[in-house]
Amino acid sequence: MATPTEQPRALGRPPAADVALLGVAVLFISSSGPIIAAIAAPALAIAFWRTILGSLATGPWVLLRHRSELVRLTAAQWRLVGLAGLLLGAHFATWIPSLRFTTVASSTALVATQPVWAALIARRRGVEIPRQAWIGIGIALVGVLVLTGIDLSVDPRHLVGDLLALAGAVLAAAYVTVSERARATISTATLTMGLYASASILLLVLCLVGGVALVGFSARDWVLILLLTAGAQLLGHTLINKVLATTSATVVSLAILFEMPGATIIAAVALGQVPPLAILPAVALMFVGIVMVIRSGSSSTPTESSPL
Repeated sequence: MATPTEQPRALGRPPAADVALLGVAVLFISSSGPIIAAIAAPALAIAFWRTILGSLATGPWVLLRHRSELVRLTAAQWRLVGLAGLLLGAHFATWIPSLRFTTVASSTALVATQPVWAALIARRRGVEIPRQAWIGIGIALVGVLVLTGIDLSVDPRHLVGDLLALAGAVLAAAYVTVSERARATISTATLTMGLYASASILLLVLCLVGGVALVGFSARDWVLILLLTAGAQLLGHTLINKVLATTSATVVSLAILFEMPGATIIAAVALGQVPPLAILPAVALMFVGIVMVIRSGSSSTPTESSPL
């Protein structure tokens, strides 16, 4: 439930600038699944390196331009940053391994169910979700389920990957929701560095406990890990953090549904994972649902403010 000092927000239509930034973010995030599927290194090691490298890449900028903000952060703000990072790390710890058990199309389709969980979290916090938005979410998820059913009929072994991807969706929705709250009072750069660092700590612990190798990979794997970090991690997730200042977590989660067709196309071209034509109706349903949800809001809906 929202606290007395935190007024719930309705599900509003995002500003035009946020739509453009979300488009760029989703484009880079769409490359994540195919790149991960092409890397031979352990899944948890990939998750660790993409987060620690992301934190190290943003660290110098934060220390140079946002040092005073770091000093002023309260304990409550640090808790939000840490919680968002732990949720992001847990999301990677479930979703990335899912790509070892199922296809890119199925994994990204299931992780795209996060709008359902984001909407439930938002409703729990007192945010008004319009009826048209609920209908749009339902239509989009029907498309996701159709696509998933097609993939599951191919190989029952995909069930493990599907369950991991679904868990990743729940964790992604929670991460986006907490990040939205943190971004209201913390700059994008500072939040990015902090949550990536928190995520890397969780993933490092998981790797050490599980005996997962963190080095000894091929040069090709290291290049792909760097591309993954620069694209999906630094550009994709950082831009998402930025738009969370003026766009609701539910809308952001719905926009990320575009990752599924993008990743599927990239996987088909780069990895030869060509999905059946039967997925086209599913993709159409997802897009219709997304448009309904975004158009259900009002452009005049107030949004939380945050520093640039």
